[in-house]
Amino acid sequence: MRVLLADDHKLVRAGLRALLESLPDVTVLAESGDGQEVMELAERLRPDVLLLDISLPGLNGIEVARRLARQCPATRVLILSMHTATEYVAQALRAGVAGYLVKDSAVDELKMALDSVHQGRTYLSPTISGAVVAGFLRTNESEAPVPGSLALLTPRQREILQLIAEGHGTRGIATRLGVSVKTVETHRAQLMERLGIYDVPALVRLAMRHGLVPAEST
Repeated sequence: MRVLLADDHKLVRAGLRALLESLPDVTVLAESGDGQEVMELAERLRPDVLLLDISLPGLNGIEVARRLARQCPATRVLILSMHTATEYVAQALRAGVAGYLVKDSAVDELKMALDSVHQGRTYLSPTISGAVVAGFLRTNESEAPVPGSLALLTPRQREILQLIAEGHGTRGIATRLGVSVKTVETHRAQLMERLGIYDVPALVRLAMRHGLVPAEST
């Protein structure tokens, strides 16, 4: 099993890498703590499984999973997160992840989850409420997005929203994404218009509620 590891904490990554490399038939291809770099590595290395944290700078784990579902469909995504709230799990499932594992799980459960997603099955931690899954299955995706919903935004707008919430300025965002300042300003104006939010603190609060950035970022 060829695994790509993504977590924004170096010590956590080191511990996970050591654990993964101790498992039989598991090879860690690479690791990263940045969402953009994770995408680049996944597209280049084409791992069997991406073990992915939600809270990543630049491009959060949910957005990474959503893009990989289109660009690298053979790569199975297993979320490893401390978040167990309904909103996080439902967003991950909608993004097309193959599994969701909470970080306080036992070592044996990590191996079980990896094997399950690698073999084409879906894995959810037992600690995740059945009501979360039931609520997701009841969701009617054909319903129009409500005001303030990230579903109103394009992938690029969601990316720029996250970077704004992380504290990056317009010029810094333009440099990071390789686009012009004017392009960033246009996307920023459009996402504010779509969300009905016109000040940065409110955008940051929205990003926090949707898990684009952790609360400690503010």
